[in-house]
Amino acid sequence: MTRFNPQLENLSQGLLEKASKIRLLICDVDGVLSNGQVIIGNSGEELKTFNIKDGFGIKALQKHHIPTAIITGRNSKIVEKRCLELSISDFYQGHLDKEAAFKELCEKYNIGPDQVCHVGDDLPDLPLIQTAGLGVAVADAHWFVKNNADWVTSQNGGFGAVREVCDLIMHSQTLLEKHLSNYLRD
Repeated sequence: MTRFNPQLENLSQGLLEKASKIRLLICDVDGVLSNGQVIIGNSGEELKTFNIKDGFGIKALQKHHIPTAIITGRNSKIVEKRCLELSISDFYQGHLDKEAAFKELCEKYNIGPDQVCHVGDDLPDLPLIQTAGLGVAVADAHWFVKNNADWVTSQNGGFGAVREVCDLIMHSQTLLEKHLSNYLRD
């Protein structure tokens, strides 16, 4: 079944091995879960868009007992609302020192950095991308971030990139095919 997904074909054994160890997914928000644009209305309200496919992938990981956390440098009520919708209880907003939040999450889940996947798009994410066992850059990430990531998605941030990461993790842990087959008619 997964042989029809070109993104999951021809993956290196090293990448699959890294992904097979993942027990926690950490994402940035702006440029990863959203497209990176912040729309400010006339009344000062802030708007962002999120991709439903990313949310569906996060929910799939949760079904397989792999939680997702958010670490972002900005503060936004919209992010809090989206985290609540997706049952993401670990969200760190206004954290310019993302490494401290990363360490706190590793301690909370009693895991090592090699069991964490971090998805980012810009320079503030680079320390976590390099620390995590699987560091991922979205397709439209800054070139330097992409050059220093373990893997680069084919989709841009806010357009299904996180779903690709979720599929990669499930595929590497032999969970994806069963997950997908649940949606087929008998």
